[in-house]
Amino acid sequence: MGGAARGRRITIADVASRAQVSTTAVSKVLRNAYGVSAAMRDRVRAAIDELGYRPRNAARAMRGHTFTIGVLLPHISNPFFAEILDGLMTQLGGTDYQAILVQGGKDPEGERRAIDALVDRQVDGILMIAPLGSKGELEEVAAGTPTIVLGPHEKSALYDSVHDDDEAGAELVVRHLIALGHRRIAHIGQRDASRGRPAALLHTIRERTYRRVMAEHGLAGEIAVAATAYTEEGGYAAARVLLAREPRPTAIFAGADLAAFGALAALYEAGLAVPADISLAGYDNTRMSGLAHISLTTVDQDGTIMGRTAGRLLLERIQGRTAAVDFSLTPTLVPRRSTAPCR
Repeated sequence: MGGAARGRRITIADVASRAQVSTTAVSKVLRNAYGVSAAMRDRVRAAIDELGYRPRNAARAMRGHTFTIGVLLPHISNPFFAEILDGLMTQLGGTDYQAILVQGGKDPEGERRAIDALVDRQVDGILMIAPLGSKGELEEVAAGTPTIVLGPHEKSALYDSVHDDDEAGAELVVRHLIALGHRRIAHIGQRDASRGRPAALLHTIRERTYRRVMAEHGLAGEIAVAATAYTEEGGYAAARVLLAREPRPTAIFAGADLAAFGALAALYEAGLAVPADISLAGYDNTRMSGLAHISLTTVDQDGTIMGRTAGRLLLERIQGRTAAVDFSLTPTLVPRRSTAPCR
């Protein structure tokens, strides 16, 4: 490569000279900053490729940039998180930013250690997906590192928020089941493990909306909730609890597709057919939900758009924007073969 052929490390000044621009212009291109024309960007990137220039992370850190984005996940088993990451990586494509993933786990203490690890690495920004920390704790991080929070319905002057309209989505699926003639509609929820902000959390909003819509249709006496976890194991355990009720539900609304997949296993073990014996709906519209042998009715909140939006907002924060943004995505219902009229 160009750098190796010259026997020394290529510098930003070499790139500027080859592209016939200033070193400031090269720096702007590397940071994907505002005010760079497409022609200048192409010229600088061509020079970078020709010379084999690779900025050193240590030097970047000294200048205040490491060109890394930290991504905090509660866990890696939920396929919906993969769709968010796909959107994020698409948004980062064409920039010099790379993502570093960490798993926060099931408790706020483990999450705090994961966040500290990202801050210690001097990442330029952090995307927190469904964090457990309190608003004050998240703002403490955001005060020192540009931060986007995806999931919770909270507004802050210090970080941007990206979330689905979970009330609208939950209402869509419950009304869909009622319109099919179901009355004994149960719900699989999630236990709250956050620090003092349940009203802002998506699983709380989905359960609260389920209860409200049921009551509005005169079905308050049929409300049945099994709160476990938005995991396959949680969905399986919750479905077993709900199936033990007498009479058993004719439909189940799982608060996440992953929990619905676990519920499917429990229904299969119980010898029940979906939807002939019991209808099942989820939330997220993950790719697996559309597979022919699953065909799960679900709510689409478009994780790819969420990820792309979070990436765009985070780059804007890194580049100096300080005004807070609260982005809410409108969900849609995707009816499939797992729900049918009540027999």
